[in-house]
Amino acid sequence: MNIATSPDSVLGFALEAMERTPDPRLRTVMNALTRHLHAFVQEVKLTEGEFEQALEFIVAIGQATGEKKNEVVLAADILGISTVVALQNNQDPHGESPAALLGPFWRANSPACALGDSIARSGTPGLPLAVAGTVRDATGQPVAGATVDVWQASPIGLYENQDPAQEDMNLRGRFTTDAEGRFHFHSVRPAGYPVPTDGPCGVLLRAQQRHPNRPAHLHFMVSKPGHKVLITQVFADDDQNLESDPTFGVTRRLIGCFALAPDGKSATLQYDFQLEPGEMKFPRPPIP
Repeated sequence: MNIATSPDSVLGFALEAMERTPDPRLRTVMNALTRHLHAFVQEVKLTEGEFEQALEFIVAIGQATGEKKNEVVLAADILGISTVVALQNNQDPHGESPAALLGPFWRANSPACALGDSIARSGTPGLPLAVAGTVRDATGQPVAGATVDVWQASPIGLYENQDPAQEDMNLRGRFTTDAEGRFHFHSVRPAGYPVPTDGPCGVLLRAQQRHPNRPAHLHFMVSKPGHKVLITQVFADDDQNLESDPTFGVTRRLIGCFALAPDGKSATLQYDFQLEPGEMKFPRPPIP
């Protein structure tokens, strides 16, 4: 009889029940997930109280997700899952991915900008930053007409949707590369910032005695038809939290040189991107 008699016996019944799944990929994924979850529960000897806490955490991250933040994405980030997915799906011949996690603050349809424009639209105070680079394809040739979507936190560490003092879509913009694949724009140097800690993810970080502070960075999403969308971040080379990013998003090739001018009154960042051939498929925005 297909009736459970012990903890070990349940897994076989669960896997058998899933065997009729028509989608082979869904069948494979759910089979593996179920096996790992059952093994985890038995390995740690999960108590009923702990199981209840786990379910409450899952419910809470959903309830804490809204127009200002996505706590579900944040949970995947602080557990390192988002970075594992990014690295696993974007390896290159050098063995290190130039991609990085999307994060919980990307918004679709940011303002289209002319090359050289500033994305600091709210009179945002801070150290002026000039950013430039070139987009190339897998063979090293410049990619004209690529879209470079950029977003960042302010010099006080807040994205515009978190900060009433910033106007809508401040520190966000989309640029199109020129005939030589080049782009350039102006902004202000971003600050590092704590991931949101007012929800269940913050409770978890405190329980683990982990700091919440991400190193300063710019987000980029680079795209053109015929190429895989590149989602990445470029980190400030002088940030003290490069080796302790709570989302584990820093890799060596993503550390950029935020060069300070001799007079100390401005900074520059030069950083190039390379696109791989593939489908131009965009992620779902974590927030509206």
